[in-house]
This record gives sequence, structure tokens and C-alpha cells, in this order.
Amino acid sequence: MDSTEYEGKIARRFAAFDQDGNGFIDREDFSGAAAHLLAEFGVTARSDKGQALYSGAEAFWQGMAGIADVDGDQRVSKQEFLTGAVKRLRDSPQRFAEIARPFLHAVIAVADEDGGGVTPAAAGRALRVLGVDPDTAALAAAALDADGDGRIQEEDILSGFAAYYVTPEP
Repeated sequence: MDSTEYEGKIARRFAAFDQDGNGFIDREDFSGAAAHLLAEFGVTARSDKGQALYSGAEAFWQGMAGIADVDGDQRVSKQEFLTGAVKRLRDSPQRFAEIARPFLHAVIAVADEDGGGVTPAAAGRALRVLGVDPDTAALAAAALDADGDGRIQEEDILSGFAAYYVTPEP
């Protein structure tokens, strides 16, 4: 994948983070994503899972801002995302996964509706809420079930998330 294709991919990922479509990634995008996930899975904000999700969203935002908010205005522009976060994380996608880990751990708890682990169907729902188009969400969720047992492991979600957002592959 050449640089132009890669930057196009990352620009689309930026749009998924920019939940409110205002042209910036900010704290409200992360808390908004948490609220949408809770609504999708019927979990209340005041529950332990709901509180963990909001805390994870805040931690994710802080990690993203720490890497990409170059001008310190508490929002990440598309250019900051392209030149800041992506270039710093492209060679280390696992670093991105670690920034996202508290949020993703909480998403997993919310999406695990029966206590047996996240199913590909639940993962697909979560991905759609997070801005992934439905076809890609379904394909990604199925691919995350690496061992084919109908449940997705946290490490598979972390590595898949990092690959989706920061690696040059399509």
C-alpha cells in the first residue's frame, strides 16, 4: 500500500472516531461512543459496566490526546491524526492497542451479553456503533474469532483493533 492509499485509509478511520462529525476527535466523541454502546446493549450508565466503559473512554481519549493533540487545544484535527498519532504508532500498532485497552476491555464486558465471551454478532454490533460500515464490521467480527469457537478473545480484539487503525494493510 503506498503512502496516499495509507493516508486515505487513516482518514476514513479518523471519520469513525469523529462520532459527531465536527471535523475533530475530542473527549465528547469518546463519551458519545460509550453512550451509544451502552444504548445498543441495553446497559445503564450507572451500572458497574457503564461506569467502566466511561472510564475506559476517558483513558482512551487521554492516550489519544497525549499522542496526537500537538497544539494542546483538547481536540485532534484530521491533520494531527494523520501526522501525529499515525506516524508515531504505525511502527508500533501494539502501542495503540495498549492505549485503547481500558476502553476495549470495558466494551468487551458490555458486549458479552451472556457471560460466555463476545460473539462475532455482538462484536459486529459494537463495531457498527463505533462507526465501522456494516459489511466491514461483519467481516472483521467473523475474522476476530480466530479459533472458530463462536467467541472472541480480548487479545484478538486488541490486535485486530490496532491493525484496523494503524497498520498499512487495507
